[in-house]
Amino acid sequence: MLPTDLLSHRQNGEEIIPKRLKIDNKHLELANEIITSFQEAVGKTQGALERLLLELEGDTPDYRVKRGLAYILKSSFCTFEVVSPLEPQMLRERVFALAAKSVPSKELTQVTLSKIADELSQELEREVLPEQVSSGLYADLTENKILTAFDAPTATELLHRYNLSQVQGVFYKASQLVLNAHRNVPGEYKLLFRYLKLFQLMAYIEGDADHGFTITIDGPTSLFSPSTRYGLAIAKLIPALLHVTKWSLSATLQVRDFYTETWKTGRFTLNSDCGLVSHYPPGKPYDSMLEASFADKWDSLKTEWVLEREVDLIPIPGSVMIPDFRLVHPDGRSFLLEIIGYWRPEYLQKKFAQVRRAQCHNLILAISERLNLDKAGVKINDVPARIVWFKDKLLPKSVLAVME
Repeated sequence: MLPTDLLSHRQNGEEIIPKRLKIDNKHLELANEIITSFQEAVGKTQGALERLLLELEGDTPDYRVKRGLAYILKSSFCTFEVVSPLEPQMLRERVFALAAKSVPSKELTQVTLSKIADELSQELEREVLPEQVSSGLYADLTENKILTAFDAPTATELLHRYNLSQVQGVFYKASQLVLNAHRNVPGEYKLLFRYLKLFQLMAYIEGDADHGFTITIDGPTSLFSPSTRYGLAIAKLIPALLHVTKWSLSATLQVRDFYTETWKTGRFTLNSDCGLVSHYPPGKPYDSMLEASFADKWDSLKTEWVLEREVDLIPIPGSVMIPDFRLVHPDGRSFLLEIIGYWRPEYLQKKFAQVRRAQCHNLILAISERLNLDKAGVKINDVPARIVWFKDKLLPKSVLAVME
């Protein structure tokens, strides 16, 4: 995604319209020119690449477009590495310690580099040249990192990624997003809901698979203190949404007026006919770090209980629940596991209301001790589920104990 300073949009009344590039010969030629610059820079320093891009940028009025395209290539398609015979900080210490024993001069500097190179050649059992020692001294600076690999996209792919990034940037300042998913294949719903969990978005889901779902997502500016990180999480959902066949959304935004420096309300709408192209794979997304950690620990646990990650939706009146895991025993017993981490009070109230309405008696709730349930008005004693408390990590043995 693009940083704020490379986003471009215009406003028509309250409507926010992000900049999108046409996939035409003019922009394809521009994208190819920038991609070629990166290909020519492989093996060179990041500083050399930046100078090449600055020369390409020139004094043209579309410099922000060029910077945006280059930013996407650097952040998503490039590998920059520190190339040094030794970790640069350690290398500096050795070179400076040896150099301090003699009076500084051009000749003695070369002697010092040669001596360190000989020492490292013996230690590493490979030839190290004085030039490698010299270039490795400050190889950890950003401008000195080497572009070691460039997985070049096509010009069309780059333009699609740019257009998607411009639209994603709209959601950085969203105060609310309402998404309507209309009668799609159940698998598409499951994928979308899993992404909601993956990005830890505070979503309230209403509806059913036969008629569609309305998903309300709280935005970063609706929290007690605005969070750019949460805005990024909402923006990351958009490429996942593009894998759903039929949908529409509307977002309420808090936009700062450029001239008056005051905050104004903006509106943004988008639907499945938007023409944007996702770079996310259509398959199952990765688990959150908390879920992944729990799954890894479960695999090393000696138990007959099998942990399943693909769980069917639990229909409840007017909504749906998506548990994180199912636990199955060979004797036929099974439990559903829902992990509840850090959420704001309003979300907790809705979540526990869903649990009560679901009346799912084989449900286990793993709840973070960091949550202030009393402040949220949640009464845990009337929740129809088995409860497991955890601090930073959910331990499989705790879950196993409540099942057995």
